[in-house]
Amino acid sequence: MIRVLANDTIADSAIIELENSGFEVIHHHYENDELLNEIKNFDCIIVRSGTKVRNDVIDASKETGRLKLIVRGGVGVDNINVKYAEENAITVKNTPNASSNSVAELAIGHMFALLRYIHMSNVSMRKGEWNKKKYKGYELMGKTLGLYGFGRIGQSVAKKASALGMKVIYNTRSGEKPGFDDFKYVELDELYKSADIISLHVPYIKDKGPAITSNEFAIMKKGVFVINLARGGVIDENDLMDAINDGIVAGASLDVFENEPKINSKLLNCDKISLTPHIGASTYEAQTRIGEEICSVIVEFFK
Repeated sequence: MIRVLANDTIADSAIIELENSGFEVIHHHYENDELLNEIKNFDCIIVRSGTKVRNDVIDASKETGRLKLIVRGGVGVDNINVKYAEENAITVKNTPNASSNSVAELAIGHMFALLRYIHMSNVSMRKGEWNKKKYKGYELMGKTLGLYGFGRIGQSVAKKASALGMKVIYNTRSGEKPGFDDFKYVELDELYKSADIISLHVPYIKDKGPAITSNEFAIMKKGVFVINLARGGVIDENDLMDAINDGIVAGASLDVFENEPKINSKLLNCDKISLTPHIGASTYEAQTRIGEEICSVIVEFFK
């Protein structure tokens, strides 16, 4: 029987579906040292962002050679050494479709939270403060939204933002996307200079480092708002703090961080930053869709 390790949380419905399809599913989280001992006993491992599948885990699986498939429940695969896995005849798959809408909705939610000071007024009211005059905000309608990255999530954000009356410009490494005539493709420098709000939807590339540093902040429009629901490390967090202190960035929303869950204290103590604990895909609907997509991947692979 093919054994599947769900090392991070997946929907119960997905476990039931896999078991009904003839797989043995172990739903248990092993920390890295334990995983090194256990991975040799499985044909497939399912991970989310909590488990890192690096060279040591892949090497440990070679003892039996059983491991043939790694499935990441989510969009990115930066917590998996994909190249090394494939060099060792292990296939890596993800679920790129399932969480796009939930992440896009959270991006829009963070825009409202920032521009209308929802994050801070909620906290201050619980302290007994009535700061009505302090929290004069901005409307999203009429603002220019710059999307750096225009994959499934970026496209979903664009459509929702357009429905709110925002002007959407975008940049992506692959160039202008056909079929999106309502949105304007621009070069990165123009995006930085023109956007009132910048939302990031690009992967973190370790060899290249942060995509947004002091160099990029320096050419942004003064008073810009920045949203990062992509990956920790895409923004240099210390440079972000400098840009806020210098008045370049009016506010930022972060759902992902360089070091999770131990967050930079400067971010935690800054009232111009709205924070959420990596919950972009954390909706009941998205988790169900992720589970369904994981099942499809595994059944198709081993059939």
